[in-house]
Amino acid sequence: MTNNIDYNQLLQKPIAMMTGEELTFLIKNCASNNNPSPTILQQKNYYGIEGIAQVFGCSVPTANRIKKSGVIDDAITQIGRKIIIDAEKALALAKAAKLGKRIL
Repeated sequence: MTNNIDYNQLLQKPIAMMTGEELTFLIKNCASNNNPSPTILQQKNYYGIEGIAQVFGCSVPTANRIKKSGVIDDAITQIGRKIIIDAEKALALAKAAKLGKRIL
């Protein structure tokens, strides 16, 4: 087979119909064009129990249990009924708690 493999034609071709060389070329080409995906958390602060649920990707009742457990207390600022969560710190605290470490 020639070295001039058309990338766009390969994208249209079913994988089952590709030769090993074509599949290898496609995988290498995709790997070289790999752009890092944007991080999930774009905000630094989230608000309320719903914010905790967004940070951890869980349901609101589970977020309430996480808050009540005290694991992420250092990442939470609560003034009256308003809850502000520092997302990066909350994730770091949860990871440290899972690993049995302590973050100051």
